[in-house]
Amino acid sequence: MTKRQLTQGTLFAILAASSVYTVTDAYACESKAVETVAEEAPQHNVAPEGFIALFNGKDIENWVKRSGTCTYEVKDGMVTGTTAKGSPNTFLCTPDTYRDFELKFDVLLHDRQLNSGVQIRSHLVNKQNKHGGSIAGPQVEIEKGPGQSGMIWGERVERRWLSPKADQRAHDHFKAGQWNTYHVIAKGNNIKTFINGQAIEDVDLPEDYDKKYHQGVIGLQVHSVKGDPKWKVSWRNIYIKELD
Repeated sequence: MTKRQLTQGTLFAILAASSVYTVTDAYACESKAVETVAEEAPQHNVAPEGFIALFNGKDIENWVKRSGTCTYEVKDGMVTGTTAKGSPNTFLCTPDTYRDFELKFDVLLHDRQLNSGVQIRSHLVNKQNKHGGSIAGPQVEIEKGPGQSGMIWGERVERRWLSPKADQRAHDHFKAGQWNTYHVIAKGNNIKTFINGQAIEDVDLPEDYDKKYHQGVIGLQVHSVKGDPKWKVSWRNIYIKELD
């Protein structure tokens, strides 16, 4: 090997080594940059300004189970209801009653076959039955799409839709198997609902209905089912702001 060839070979080796270190350093810098901009996990069950959290993400000690034997448990910052064999509709209810308010919550249907809902301004009726009474009043519907999610049902009142022509207005804004965000505004006899930012309902309740159910509890429903499939529905981020 000549001196010139040796010099060229040495120079090539130095350049090659230099390029390796340059790529490595660049990769390290890129990784560090990715770590710097990584978003923190969202906090749940922390009320936004102006609202209070009805569910603390830890327990349901202040809530009251009504109407049936379906079960509720808290895990991973959410409250999950599970169907029970032979049980009628069951509700986990707030200890306090509400009239005019904004209500926000996230809900997840683990099983597409399950129907659910959230009661508002509801009362305990038929207190002498074997389950210590039944919950009656307006219900904000929860079900797979296309369907009537976000529309208003009369639970144990006349068992009918309070939303006009509900059966003709099915939509797919509710996503089964995913978390869905509800926003309910109840003021006077008017109820507005939104799902995932999409306006769903704007209905004025009949005057006689509003007089009877002008104020009441909020309740998380686990629907009755046939057999014992142990279907589940979960809620989190349950916030309320009372309106003057």
